[in-house]
Amino acid sequence: MRTVAVDAGVFPRHAITWRVDWVIMVCALGLIGAGLVMVMSASGIMADRFFGDTYLFFKRQAIYAVVGLIVMGLAAFTRRDIFYRLTYPVLCLTLLLLLVTLVTPLGFEAGGAKRWLRLGSFSLQPLEAAKVALVFYLAYFFSHKQEQVKTFSVGFLPPVLVTGALCLLLLLQPDFGGAVFLCLLLFLISLVGGTSLVYLGSSLFMGLGCGWLLISQSPYRIKRWTAFLDPFGNAQDTGYQLVQSLYAFGSGGWFGEGLGAGKQKLLFLPEAHNDFILAVVGEELGFFGVSMVFVLLGLLLWRGFRTALAQDNPQDRFLGYGVTLILAIGAVLNMAVVLGMAPPKGVPMPFLSYGGSSLIVSCFCVGVLLNLSRRRA
Repeated sequence: MRTVAVDAGVFPRHAITWRVDWVIMVCALGLIGAGLVMVMSASGIMADRFFGDTYLFFKRQAIYAVVGLIVMGLAAFTRRDIFYRLTYPVLCLTLLLLLVTLVTPLGFEAGGAKRWLRLGSFSLQPLEAAKVALVFYLAYFFSHKQEQVKTFSVGFLPPVLVTGALCLLLLLQPDFGGAVFLCLLLFLISLVGGTSLVYLGSSLFMGLGCGWLLISQSPYRIKRWTAFLDPFGNAQDTGYQLVQSLYAFGSGGWFGEGLGAGKQKLLFLPEAHNDFILAVVGEELGFFGVSMVFVLLGLLLWRGFRTALAQDNPQDRFLGYGVTLILAIGAVLNMAVVLGMAPPKGVPMPFLSYGGSSLIVSCFCVGVLLNLSRRRA
């Protein structure tokens, strides 16, 4: 097997190989391919009705997929010490992007929130970059502060302040769900990083309290909460989207109505090609199709966590764990929303939902895992 010698400080006692984890790669490619097919199926009617081009969203998603695959390849074969040197510059750049989204004309509003930067005919969602930047920062922090991780001023406060700064900018957009996502990343990485359980428990209690305060003080968040609790009681108003999603799953049966034969995407189900694309999968491919998506995601996440645990370098281990969490949290939250187990929130399904920012970041996470898997065991 061909090997390349590497710096012992980055890859201690090991050599790096050109062989990668094929399970991770095949699962990722399968999900990307399935996403392209489902975006074409779910978006065609809307694209033709409003833009006069049936394949508009499919063509854009195909471009995103090509860019994502290039990013995946670069991430898989770039030396990790290069990534690690960019931890703080990328974190600062992410904070700047979130700020630019809020205060400049480059940030545009959709659905009552300014969460995107307009780049010509395309858009960028800085939240996706914030997930990666936070994981790289936390991986660096917990791998270098293990001797002081139990202390408040050194081991607990800095990551809370950094995550808090990112969350504050997200809440100003407003993007409550994005802030919750980053808080989950912080909590789960801190949990395995050795942070005092007293501090974690206290912060969890305070976080839940602050979250409920933000929900109770916002009329539209209250409406989303009540829609989640009783969607059919508000089926023509706040519960409409969830009800249509449940109708889609209910009509799919074991093997679905057939690819392209779904009815909910005929302008009944809002965001059918975006956050609720899994409902289209359920309607057109049935229980079997949804199960295949779950199997591919499950295998990918299992191999991701396994790869992280196999690392000797603490920073590599935290990095692998963190990027796998990005995919895992996104998938779980999306499934929970479309199945009515969590309040409606715009969380894309990794690899499947339409959108360049999410797809490219998901591919980057897979590329990092492939990079880590190249370590000879």
